[in-house]
Amino acid sequence: MSHDEIDRILSHEEELLPSSGFAASVMGAVRREAAVPPPIPFPWKRALPGLAVAGLTLLLVVLVFAAEATRWGREATNEQISVAWMFRLIPIITAVTTRTVAWTLLALALTLASVMFSMRLAGRRT
Repeated sequence: MSHDEIDRILSHEEELLPSSGFAASVMGAVRREAAVPPPIPFPWKRALPGLAVAGLTLLLVVLVFAAEATRWGREATNEQISVAWMFRLIPIITAVTTRTVAWTLLALALTLASVMFSMRLAGRRT
């Protein structure tokens, strides 16, 4: 297509009219959108103290870990440090896993029961 043909097509002076009801439907959509209330803002004033406490706790854990690591670094070799860590962590891991498994299984059982109950209720209505 040449430039002359494109100019001829674009310069064609036909008046384009929207389909019937187009302007009314657009204005109706604009009015509906204008009537929607603004979104609820996030309550940053209430969330910031919790975030600050969580950040300070994380910082404290890192500092304590760094202090322990430097103390152990002065006292022992790397092999002795890893063995000491294992002996300190084994009782913690054992206690956490036994309690965690029980609570996780209880949570899964309650979730399954509530889903089955809600599906049974929803199935009755249809």
